Amino acid sequence: MADPVTLAALGLDAALGWPRTLYRLAGHPVGWFARLIDAAERRWNGPERRFGTRRLLGLLTVLLLAGLVGGTAWLVQSLLLERLGAFGWAAVALLAWPAIAQRSLFDHVRAVADALDSEGLPAARAAVGAIVGRDTAALDEGGISRAAIESLAESFCDGVTAPVVWLLVLGLPGVWTYKAVNTADSLIGHREERWRAFGWAAARADDLLNLIPARLSALLICLAGGGGWRILRRDAGKHASPNAGWPEAAMAGALGLRLAGPIAYDGVLHDKPWIGDGVRAPSSPDIRRALRLYLGACALLWLLAGGAEWVL
Repeated sequence: MADPVTLAALGLDAALGWPRTLYRLAGHPVGWFARLIDAAERRWNGPERRFGTRRLLGLLTVLLLAGLVGGTAWLVQSLLLERLGAFGWAAVALLAWPAIAQRSLFDHVRAVADALDSEGLPAARAAVGAIVGRDTAALDEGGISRAAIESLAESFCDGVTAPVVWLLVLGLPGVWTYKAVNTADSLIGHREERWRAFGWAAARADDLLNLIPARLSALLICLAGGGGWRILRRDAGKHASPNAGWPEAAMAGALGLRLAGPIAYDGVLHDKPWIGDGVRAPSSPDIRRALRLYLGACALLWLLAGGAEWVL
């Protein structure tokens, strides 16, 4: 997209996020994708089906979802640019705006720090439970802060950098196909027995689409933080995901903290490796430091997007 679509979408999100009024009226496109994925999962992922059959049907689900979303986005974009002429780019930016989550991510993570500072551990556990999938009922301040900072780092890629990259490269079809695949990965791309076969294609597709954005996110975090390169090189590969470890290691190195480590899911403790060299447990001020670093990384992404728009 040669017009300033990406910068306009970033600006709308920074100023407004996704307003509650709009959410009450129309929900969010990610919720529409989730309903389609849930319907396919209920219909095609029955335990009576063989492993290979469920894997094939999971692949078909991803292909159908990507085709439907990408095709619809391409048609809408083409019509807008054709019918609206010089104003078509503004309409495309308006439709790209909900795909970017920089404001929402900031607000959700800041709510965790605010709860720790003023409301206590129960409120902070509830706040961090809204953004992470791990067990939160027994987390202390260090565990809550660690979860919030890790989520901020990983979601900087999924919610901000990757949408911007795919919007720049392929316009509306790119950004919304990415969001559809990323939603599928969040819902079914798990290793538990129920999803291992059916969610395999969603997980692998999401890995592929995040390959470059994850590394770009790590670069931006280290640049914004003025360091963290040693930990990034050493620890990026320690995460189970081929991508999530990059922004997380960059954040740990830039802040001088130790992230990841043992995490409980559904009552089962998973002994994951530590990322970073910090010796003390993170706390509320560290969440706020991470948020300032995140804002700096977002600003660098804006500059990068502006440069890409100018070149294109």
